[in-house]
Amino acid sequence: MDGGSARRGWLPCFLSGAVFAVCMAGTTLPTPLYSLYQDELGFSELTVTVVYAVYAFGVIGVLLLAGNASDTVGRRPVLLWGLACAAASAVCFLCATALGWLYVGRLLSGLSAGLFTGAATAYVMELAPGKGSPRASLVATAANMGGLGCGPLIAGFLAQYAPWPLYLPFAVHLVLLAVSAAVLLGLRETVRERRPLSAVRPQKPGLPPEVRAVFGPAALASFVGFALFGVFTSVSPALLSRFLDVDNHAVSGLVVALAFFASIAGQSAVGRIGERRSLPLGCAGLLGGLALLAGALWWQLLPLVILSAVLGGAGQGLAFRAALAQVAAASPADRRAAVISTLFVVAYAGISLPVIGVGVLSDHIGLQDAGLVFIACMGVLVTCAGVYLLRRPAEAGHESA
Repeated sequence: MDGGSARRGWLPCFLSGAVFAVCMAGTTLPTPLYSLYQDELGFSELTVTVVYAVYAFGVIGVLLLAGNASDTVGRRPVLLWGLACAAASAVCFLCATALGWLYVGRLLSGLSAGLFTGAATAYVMELAPGKGSPRASLVATAANMGGLGCGPLIAGFLAQYAPWPLYLPFAVHLVLLAVSAAVLLGLRETVRERRPLSAVRPQKPGLPPEVRAVFGPAALASFVGFALFGVFTSVSPALLSRFLDVDNHAVSGLVVALAFFASIAGQSAVGRIGERRSLPLGCAGLLGGLALLAGALWWQLLPLVILSAVLGGAGQGLAFRAALAQVAAASPADRRAAVISTLFVVAYAGISLPVIGVGVLSDHIGLQDAGLVFIACMGVLVTCAGVYLLRRPAEAGHESA
């Protein structure tokens, strides 16, 4: 196969990855705008974390109730439903004159992410040429994290340097969603034996026997990595504004985006490092990121926040891509999306529950001290995860080819 043919062979995979990224960008689009909503609607830091966590609960609900839907009805219908939920979320934010609109918008955003995470990851990998699975898993996870990073970056710059800061980001996203729907309609379906929607059943968080050996450490590393991202995407703009005097929305969005972009860099290194070593190394990176964030809060230094985003994001990327690749490789073809969805249930528990804890604590001991308590708890957890992975290498998966 010549170079042109090879590129054309990968085009559907890349296009589906772009659709994945557009949908995920909408889930983090409000991140640098929360301070503006606080000024506009007048609510506390606890409310910010609850609004943020409503999204994660929406994701978990969909993954549990319909995480296997795309295995049943096909990838494209589920992804189209996800784009529709993302568009409805953007409309809610455009109409947000009261707090209720934010809750509904975030819930719809969570539904869109829940529909996309398992289905789009499987779809991207299935559209890749026959022997491109390691590269395809990178496309899938990079689309996920890259989209999450682009959301606050786009919203932050538009809010800082363009008019209508609470409206323009969502209008732009609606246009991108329309283009994504057209792209998706032009791609082929990859599920050969499709069944009607009535065949979809809620699934309990269970795993096929052949997946269980690799799922435990993969889920543990994913939980910690997403917990760190949860803090960056929910309360870091408030931390930057209140303790580091950073009121520029573009800078706030950029700091959050750096964590997600560093995750992509970490994911790209897994092929060279090997999946088995990437999991404990990723935990080490997460521990370093947490330590730097603690230093940033204690000494109130912006450079430490930036370094924390980069190191913690790279650690998350190392651990998460290795986890996803191992779980996907061990899953039966007809259960792959469902198993991937179960992994994301654990990950989104990490992105929601600790963040709510930070919000609750902040009302009692202040945001700075609440952040330090969170860092201490996550530091203990990630240390235990790393030790567990090092002591049980046989369960940490196989080396990448």
